[in-house]
Amino acid sequence: MSAAPLNAVTLDHAWIEAHIPHSGAMCLLDGVEAWDDTRIQCTATSHRDPHNPLRSRGRLAAACGIEYAAQAMAVHGALVGACGREGGEGGEGGAESRPRVGFLASVRGVEAQVARLDTLPGPLTIEAERLSGDGTSVLYAFTVRCGAQTLLAGRAAVMLDASGRLPGGGSGPATIKGEPS
Repeated sequence: MSAAPLNAVTLDHAWIEAHIPHSGAMCLLDGVEAWDDTRIQCTATSHRDPHNPLRSRGRLAAACGIEYAAQAMAVHGALVGACGREGGEGGEGGAESRPRVGFLASVRGVEAQVARLDTLPGPLTIEAERLSGDGTSVLYAFTVRCGAQTLLAGRAAVMLDASGRLPGGGSGPATIKGEPS
């Protein structure tokens, strides 16, 4: 991730839940600490919640950090789009335009340094940096940390407005609010 400082901002869980297609317990992030045109830093404590919907057999695997990162990317897209700086066609991305809907298309180079997230006592810091993108897809690098310890890192490709490219313009999982991505 780049070393230049991000702009400090405080956006809470309620703001996040209102701007990404996840709600209730599936909205995993607590807040946005900082962001700019290419990067975002979020926090989360839901990894310690015994009712976290990503838990399996009472455990939260490190791979679930990918979902935390994907939600940070979605928040970044909402923030950049609301400020009219989202790449794409003409007037899209302004505060009055419809939200851009995306889905996680692939992850690459993911390295986990721990087996589980639920055993970590401190809050998670989730960072994502937009590496490239256009009106149809975005490539991010992401890191999930607890304190100074890197837990998970990798890259993710996000397809934007995928529902418009499905046969018949149908809706897919990315357009259903509250469903896991």
